[in-house]
Amino acid sequence: MIPNVLTIAGSEASGGAGAQVDLRTFHQLGTFGSAALTLIVSFDPEDGWKHRVHPIPPEVTAAQVEAAFGVHEQLDTVKIGMLGSVPMIETVARILDERQFRNVIVDPVLICKGQEASEALDVDNALRELILPRATVVTPNLFETEVLSGHKGITTVDELIEAARAIADQGVPHVYAKLGIDQPGTEATDVFVSNGEATILSAPKFGQDKVSGAGCTLAAALTAELAKGYSPLDAARAAKQFTTAAVAKRRHGGAPFSCAWQGEP
Repeated sequence: MIPNVLTIAGSEASGGAGAQVDLRTFHQLGTFGSAALTLIVSFDPEDGWKHRVHPIPPEVTAAQVEAAFGVHEQLDTVKIGMLGSVPMIETVARILDERQFRNVIVDPVLICKGQEASEALDVDNALRELILPRATVVTPNLFETEVLSGHKGITTVDELIEAARAIADQGVPHVYAKLGIDQPGTEATDVFVSNGEATILSAPKFGQDKVSGAGCTLAAALTAELAKGYSPLDAARAAKQFTTAAVAKRRHGGAPFSCAWQGEP
């Protein structure tokens, strides 16, 4: 039986991030993906590739979730991506409580370009207070790890482990924290903390530039593997391997950045 999975996330028009990446990843890993969109994001090629963000009303997102559940009876695994506003975060928190998902994977997008600083801070705090305690796994990048843990200036794997443990202490059972290419050397290194135990996950780097959609790919791969019944650690290992391959096969276009590719070469 093919597992059903849901992403509650933003749409990124180029296909290089957000729900588009989630659905491609779900498909490649043998799961059937549904999507409830929270906002529409597009780059502006005429203005330095800045984000143009158009929020979706929270009640519309809730209706999308309701529709997904109406179609798919066995739907117990969800990935949470970009939410963008306090009302959307509050709505998604209610959805998580009502639906009682077995697996909740949170990719904690904290600050979106284009928001005022005070609004971004409100969003960050609401996500920390309302979404993190409902998560099974959280997958912060380096910046998000520093914000959520309160540990600033992380440069080493040991510091990343301590920060991941600080996030876990906030009630998150499993934390996948990414140092990635931000550490010098030839390896892209992440850590997975579960019940206080840390596992280091490393893979060769493919260049020194960040690749759009890599974080979405990793969280979506974790989602798919958990839905198939793998343990959190085994799912983390598989997600790291899948994401490394997606980065290695990245696509180049007219933008000043490349996009992870989840399909065959």
